[in-house]
Amino acid sequence: MEPRLAEAQVGQRVVLFMDAAHVVFAPFLGIIWCCTRLFVKAPSGRQRLNVLAALNAITHELYTVENLTYITAETVCELLRLVAGAHAGIPISIILDNARYQRCALVQAVAQELGIELLFLPSYSPNLNLIERLWRFVKKPCLYSKYYPDSTSFQQAILTCIQHAPTTHKEELNRLLTLRFQTFQEVSVIGEQQPDAERSKKKVLSKAALRRRPMTITQVYA
Repeated sequence: MEPRLAEAQVGQRVVLFMDAAHVVFAPFLGIIWCCTRLFVKAPSGRQRLNVLAALNAITHELYTVENLTYITAETVCELLRLVAGAHAGIPISIILDNARYQRCALVQAVAQELGIELLFLPSYSPNLNLIERLWRFVKKPCLYSKYYPDSTSFQQAILTCIQHAPTTHKEELNRLLTLRFQTFQEVSVIGEQQPDAERSKKKVLSKAALRRRPMTITQVYA
């Protein structure tokens, strides 16, 4: 991922982060500090808005496909064609997770046909997907402690926020969508056997700690 991002920063490649948001027309809790109890109206129903989006890692430009049913492989292919049409003549890499509808044979075949490189992230690593920060940003003004009288106004609020995010909220997104990612190195994993050198090093340290420990003398009297 890092070599591709380095190429994107100098204009040699377009790198995008892809992910889907599935937002349900239902109450989203928030925190309000007040001296008296307040009640927030809650909508009824389970209508869902699905947004599949690709976020440009450098310019923060967004490409989206929305529907009210399900995100499928065909939806992903539609977004791939949209991205390819917008960036003709330059290499394209898309970083995405391992959702089944994104990793299937159809999507990989269409990506190869369009000349798009798909870079799949390790499992359970949303911290490496930049667009996850965008979804978190959208939820805060649109969902938490908000009431919408119907599903139409609910969908419109979310789509308007996504549409205006790269312009109206440009400064805030520039601070949020930096290319700094939370990573972990040299961590101990439960169940994994440590190398012999590491174990022997800890053993030596343990012996040294024991030698430095003050001696306690216990006397026993008959």
